[in-house]
Amino acid sequence: MTRIRLGMVGGGNDAFIGGVHRIAARIDDRFELVAGALSSTPEKAQASGQALGLERIYDDFKQMAIREARLKNGIEAVSIVTPNHVHYAAAREFLKRGIHVICDKPLTSTLADAKKLVKAAEASDALFVLTHNYTGYPMVRQAREMIASGQIGNIRVVQVEYPQDWLTQNETFKQAEWRTDPARSGAGGSTGDIGTHAHNLACFVTGLRVESLAADLDAFVPGRQVDDNGHVMLRFEGGAKGMLWCSQVAPGNENALRVRVYGDKGGLEWAQEDPNYLWYTPFGEPKRLITRNGSGAGDAAGRVSRIPPGHPEGYLEGFANIYTEAANAIEARRAGTELDNAVMYPTIQDGLRGVQFIDACVRSSQRNAAWVTL
Repeated sequence: MTRIRLGMVGGGNDAFIGGVHRIAARIDDRFELVAGALSSTPEKAQASGQALGLERIYDDFKQMAIREARLKNGIEAVSIVTPNHVHYAAAREFLKRGIHVICDKPLTSTLADAKKLVKAAEASDALFVLTHNYTGYPMVRQAREMIASGQIGNIRVVQVEYPQDWLTQNETFKQAEWRTDPARSGAGGSTGDIGTHAHNLACFVTGLRVESLAADLDAFVPGRQVDDNGHVMLRFEGGAKGMLWCSQVAPGNENALRVRVYGDKGGLEWAQEDPNYLWYTPFGEPKRLITRNGSGAGDAAGRVSRIPPGHPEGYLEGFANIYTEAANAIEARRAGTELDNAVMYPTIQDGLRGVQFIDACVRSSQRNAAWVTL
């Protein structure tokens, strides 16, 4: 199997998420990283590319997109791992040249840019993949499969939360600096950074979309220009109700993403910090534990599991599952064949809904937690 030639925008020497994407792209050996514009400064871009041993190093993403599209063996896909405000401009340059895009979330920093990027993707022959990595966890796929098959009945209540504590005080290091700058992160702080993960997870697992919400956002740290805590009430299509809590000022929480879904026949519960377990409770019966690749786990989880039960799989493997599904889609496009329904990577439409969620939260909070539609 020929590996897919991959480029990267962003993800230089001191960037956290770029390293994660590079590992994810390598885990199943489906991609080969050959080119990059890894920083907004030429000196750092060159140094970062040399450190990774890239074949071709560029000073900026537009230069990269133009040249790679002309090369006989140019990149087939690009991974965009920049701060949010760069996503739109970078993705647009590659999409209009037919290069597949794998982009970190959220889709863009503004709703206007998100809508324009959707149009650019629709006009392109290239695929667009959004790396909401938690959708790649095996037991998240298990929960989705169980809900879709009706095992918990009609959904009534969805509870999702993602608390962290790393921004409890006014930090000034790079990762905190751009995430708390609305010019780079967008109008949402915790809502944009981790609230979008919680929103996406709730929708992915249940198969439902949020129709309206009421949000109460706060910036508890003095001087902070974006929210660092959000309480959001949700109304889903079909009548289900939900609550979402995202916080980056909750001491004692690291990456405590958790989702609970309750129907008229039972309930499910999954926690990211214990990702290989899914709790299932049929109404009136004892609570049951389903483990990754263990007894009771179905095909949806098995397809994205690599090792026997009892050995932990998690964050990096979840990312790798998205990359592998992107590779499957790219190879199918090469061959002119149809993908099967096992491929479930997040799309640009999921990205648009995520930015609509952020926008609705900000609008609602500005109106004293009034109900607004997405």
